[in-house]
Amino acid sequence: MKNIRKVVVAVDSFKGCITSVEANRAAAEGIRHACPDAEIVQVPVSDGGEGFLEAFHAAIGGEQIAVTVRDPLMRPITAQYLLKDELAVIEMAQASGLTLLTKEERDPMMATSYGTGQLVVDAVRKGARHIIVGLGGSATSDAGMGMLRAIVDAFAVNDRWEDFEELKDVHFTIATDVKNPLCGHNGAASVFAPQKGATPEMVIKLDERARKFAETSARHFGFDHSQDEGAGAAGGLGYAFLQYLNASCKSGIQLLLETIHFEELVCDADLVITGEGSADRQTLMGKLPVGILEQSGNTPACLIAGRISDREQLLQAGFARVECINPPGITLEEAMQKAIAKKNICQTVRNLVAELR
Repeated sequence: MKNIRKVVVAVDSFKGCITSVEANRAAAEGIRHACPDAEIVQVPVSDGGEGFLEAFHAAIGGEQIAVTVRDPLMRPITAQYLLKDELAVIEMAQASGLTLLTKEERDPMMATSYGTGQLVVDAVRKGARHIIVGLGGSATSDAGMGMLRAIVDAFAVNDRWEDFEELKDVHFTIATDVKNPLCGHNGAASVFAPQKGATPEMVIKLDERARKFAETSARHFGFDHSQDEGAGAAGGLGYAFLQYLNASCKSGIQLLLETIHFEELVCDADLVITGEGSADRQTLMGKLPVGILEQSGNTPACLIAGRISDREQLLQAGFARVECINPPGITLEEAMQKAIAKKNICQTVRNLVAELR
């Protein structure tokens, strides 16, 4: 490779370990060691889940609005969303996320998306006319019924959805890399509810509850979005936005990259470094690093991860290099320590850039 003058760093969070911002900083430190004169552009990224709000704030600025809302178990908490002119960006995990609950508290039969609805209400009342909602990391599997109830509680006159004048001029975009429908074998409950604490019996009940809600909604509106891509995102919250709020659905990473004009950012770069906690063939199914790869054009894109499987498939997809940050024999507990993860990212990227010079 020719002399490295500019490197764009866009690494996803390593979930449960470090944020995108922290991962980027560690990678940038490694680049500086290997190539002190290189220009380094750090781009915080998220596909709609953890770090979505932070990524958009870094990209467009705006004010972070703090609101007292209800968590998945209806306890009061403070959550934030981003407001820039008439654009609001909501990360649903701020109000309805799995990380807000202890392992013992996880119960998707009870968990509600009500708090996310409260964030929507506050944004509308503060003048937002385009609301982007990042769907990821949810504790819920309520098909968005909690979110809709919060909107009804705030805006309803006769408890009729059609009477909500406040929402008539508001456009919603949901950001997710999930393509699952609301119900069925590949639906929200079957695929995602077990990781939120659902037993096999709960999965059946949750799927049936969502199916009945969709059938009732379809009869009311005369159309049905329950099979749309993204309907199963965030425990079916995607469905509620699609069915009731006429939302459009976009890949979270593509939406972010379009917003920051990523293609222009990398057009004169010599190298792109992206990554995620675990990379394998599922990475190629629309996950964040592939979004980065697709918009990197002719600039070589290298992938780093805490765990790597299917390396050859990842290389065949177009990544210039695929590198595991963790040395052989390291325990998962050790690898998940923040300081160690940062050190390993720094060292991996340092070696990688040094080899490519």
